Amino acid sequence: MTAPRKRLAHRVPLRLRHHWKPAGSLAVGLSVLLIFFGDVRVTPFVTSASTADGDEITDNVTGAVDLFDDSRTHSIQLEYSETDFTDMMEKYQDEGEKEYIKADLTVDGVYLNDVGIRLKGNSTLQSLRGGTTGGGGQGGPAGQDGGQRQNTGAQNGDQQQNGGRQQAPQGGGMAAGGGGGGGGMTQFSLSASKPEELPWLISIDEYVEGRAYEGHRELSLRPGVDEALPLNEALSLSLMKKSGQTAEKFAFTAVKVNSRPVATRLMVENPSKDYVDAELGGTGVAYKARAGSSFDYVGDDPTDYEESFKQLNLKGSQDLSPVMKLLKWVNQASDAEFAENLDRYVDVESFSEYVATQNLLLNFDDMAGPGKNYVLWYDLGTKKFSVLGWDFNLTFSGTATTGPDDSTSMGGGGGGGGGGMPGAAAQDGGADTPSVMPSGMPQAPGNGQQDGRQDADTAEAGGPGGGGGGGGMGGNLLKERFLAADAFDNAYHAAYKKLYQEFYASGYALDALDSLAARAKRAGADTSGVSATAKSLGGTVTSRTESLAKNEVITG
Repeated sequence: MTAPRKRLAHRVPLRLRHHWKPAGSLAVGLSVLLIFFGDVRVTPFVTSASTADGDEITDNVTGAVDLFDDSRTHSIQLEYSETDFTDMMEKYQDEGEKEYIKADLTVDGVYLNDVGIRLKGNSTLQSLRGGTTGGGGQGGPAGQDGGQRQNTGAQNGDQQQNGGRQQAPQGGGMAAGGGGGGGGMTQFSLSASKPEELPWLISIDEYVEGRAYEGHRELSLRPGVDEALPLNEALSLSLMKKSGQTAEKFAFTAVKVNSRPVATRLMVENPSKDYVDAELGGTGVAYKARAGSSFDYVGDDPTDYEESFKQLNLKGSQDLSPVMKLLKWVNQASDAEFAENLDRYVDVESFSEYVATQNLLLNFDDMAGPGKNYVLWYDLGTKKFSVLGWDFNLTFSGTATTGPDDSTSMGGGGGGGGGGMPGAAAQDGGADTPSVMPSGMPQAPGNGQQDGRQDADTAEAGGPGGGGGGGGMGGNLLKERFLAADAFDNAYHAAYKKLYQEFYASGYALDALDSLAARAKRAGADTSGVSATAKSLGGTVTSRTESLAKNEVITG
């Protein structure tokens, strides 16, 4: 005899049968929400004051020697499947996608299996896609000025500034307008047949979660070998470290890829969570600007800013809210409000040092350049932002006579007028305007309008302070408004004079360059090539030192 079938109601758990009304109400409520609000986007906000970070290293591999010990020689060997490499290169050449492939890494004799490697850079890689030779830059087309000091009453056809742009001579550095230049703007002819020369990003934990090597989960092999070895970047990082600024560690290393010949490369820390944790600790949040990012305020939805900024640390306990507040204020504050209240949002002393450093180093691609090479650091204690630079392979580019108030970067880094000093080589002897941009670099706007010269419509479109936030163009509204405001002249010029003494007047830059050249040769770089590069760069440093010594910002 078969057992009687249970009634349908008895198949429901007893507890639920006794409390069916609340459950039913919940189901009806959810249905109403789905019907009437199903197409509404939910905006995520993190309001916790916690500084917890779930992205932690769980397997920190110890090296045989310190990775960046400049007293030791270093070596890197990469071994990967040629089929994987070919597929990766075809993907990049066809679609521009930079995908990881697996590789086995041996660094200073320590073996790590299954690391990830991918191509690194943007315009640097143009030659791999059949374009013009890469110039080491990072991004899209040059746009309007990113930080010239402007006196709107003096903007006329006689002004000779255009973002510090220089035409690159064939096969070498930037043209040396007036006071000598070069040694910074190196052009790269890359080839898939020479993988030992390609710019690589090495991800230690791409396929092994939580793994790091000496606290580093990412390493960058910068482009350039022998005579194209980026001594300018190494020198820039050395000068920043000397002055107490946050700077990436670096080392020259011998690189071997599969069975290819050994090449000497510059290995640099990649700006990442591990980098900011080591340099600044867990007392703040780091937001890395993406190439082609915008400094515009576009509303209160954090997801609208994810294409412009990548949060590096404290994910889950902090969010993009501080950046959104900064962008809103910078874009909407009147000139008077900006001058009076900037120090509520930004560490003015630190920012003055950042801006002065970019000018002193003749950085062609800083936060106002097309690559947007900067990190916003938000101090959770002071509630203020600082700016950190990275990617300095376009430093010492352009005119060595560029003064404190002249433009340096592609997007602009200073400018004549509006508080400019009489000694600045801005109006007649400043940065020249080339008819042709350096090979591999984005071209200037085609409308004939100079950077920093705006009509009324352009100025209004950029908000109260004039100028735009940038998008993929050169320029940065924070830097523009800072340099345009007379209220910050004293802070900026004081930082400039102090750093000039530390970089150049002290003789440290030339001494450091000699040391770097010796280290590169010791690592295996071609002696004659490195010597030629060091000589060119040394000439730029000498010209810069002598020119700035006469400037009123320095002598005053």
